[in-house]
Amino acid sequence: MNNSAETLAGGPEPVTRAQAFAFWLKLGFISFGGPAGQIAIMHEELVERRRWISEKRFLHALNYCMLLPGPEAQQLATYIGWLMHRSWGGIVAGGLFVLPSLFILIALSWVYMAFGHVPVIAGIFYGIKPAVTALVLHAALRIGSRVLKNRWLWGIAAASFIAIFALDVPFPLIVLAAALVGYFGGQFAPAQFAPGGGSHGPAAKASGPACIDDDTPAPAHARFSWARFRTLLLLCLGLWALAIGGLSALFGWDAMLTQMAWFFTKAALLTFGGAYAVLPYVVQGAVEQHQWLSAPQMIDGLALGETTPGPLIMVVAFVGFVGGWGAALFGSDALWLSGAVAATVVTFFTFLPSFCFILLGGPFIESTHGKLGFTAPLTAITAAVVGVILNLALFFAYHVLWPEGLAGRFEWASAGIGLAAAVALFRFKLGVIPLVLGAGLAGIAWQFLPAALLHAKF
Repeated sequence: MNNSAETLAGGPEPVTRAQAFAFWLKLGFISFGGPAGQIAIMHEELVERRRWISEKRFLHALNYCMLLPGPEAQQLATYIGWLMHRSWGGIVAGGLFVLPSLFILIALSWVYMAFGHVPVIAGIFYGIKPAVTALVLHAALRIGSRVLKNRWLWGIAAASFIAIFALDVPFPLIVLAAALVGYFGGQFAPAQFAPGGGSHGPAAKASGPACIDDDTPAPAHARFSWARFRTLLLLCLGLWALAIGGLSALFGWDAMLTQMAWFFTKAALLTFGGAYAVLPYVVQGAVEQHQWLSAPQMIDGLALGETTPGPLIMVVAFVGFVGGWGAALFGSDALWLSGAVAATVVTFFTFLPSFCFILLGGPFIESTHGKLGFTAPLTAITAAVVGVILNLALFFAYHVLWPEGLAGRFEWASAGIGLAAAVALFRFKLGVIPLVLGAGLAGIAWQFLPAALLHAKF
């Protein structure tokens, strides 16, 4: 039986599974531009052009995804896929949002590790490091301008910056403290913790009926049931336990793959506010604590994540690949396999909670199309994230401009490229991809400039 026909009766012609699969696959390859760009693409395609879902239902789903930890654009795709074609529809939609990026990042990570010392490749990454620093600073200011609407929120942002920069407070504690401040602040000063303005997608109301319209009843699979909730919860927990238990049985609890699985499970539950929010936690754990990769490598990985489709949090696949390659998990003759397996493990444990949140919470959200409450903790967390991201920008700048430490040389060329990138971002609103490409070309030019001058002289 065609579930889409059952689910979408009363609107335009039902969406077949083949049509949905083709769209989600296409989206996986064109989802550039971070969450805002990805959500805008889905809005244009699904709400305005294809009319698979109405504006109201789209925004209702987005509101729920914004309250969750994890990549909201991928979760939104999962939600819409689930609403149209049950659980497998959600798994296909969310999986295809991630898999193309995983394969592309594995390939690029291999190029980086195998040929990173080739002058051309080294020059590219020399140039994009300062550009990425400018991107992180731009993200902090962009989020801050949208979120920090009053002195309360400015104070939370400042306190989070001091906590992580001066006191080295772990990121999870900052998130917890901000959530508590937001909860109690929402009780005593609700106006100060109301969600800020601005939306991810266009505000224009699309015309014409949709397959899932404003008044389309929730299909049978989207109606909340405690029995179904308990079954899905046991399945989610069982799948996670089976996966991490299998790694522990095969390699031991202290082995790299098992520790990566455990670490990125925790990271997946802390990504309130988007990928930039969890990057400080990844840096603290993957770079400083476990030393799976170095700080310059982390910056390079963020650059690759910025220029590939899919969620920016996919940078964790690069972290896994570099860690697995560096540790030669399966021997020195199987470095690619070591990296690819580690990248896959990291990706699985990073995204598994997102699928579980949608499949578990979707029926409850479909039971009410009113305005979601309890947003004050999220508002406070987002404010704290601004301070944390600013600290991340300073962390990157330090390692880019003083690669040998403050006692070492200052990289004037990197400073120049970073300043140019900042001007391009803040003044001319240049897109991420042309910015990174231009910075890479500048890095290549700088790499070969001394040799060219020497050749010209003699």
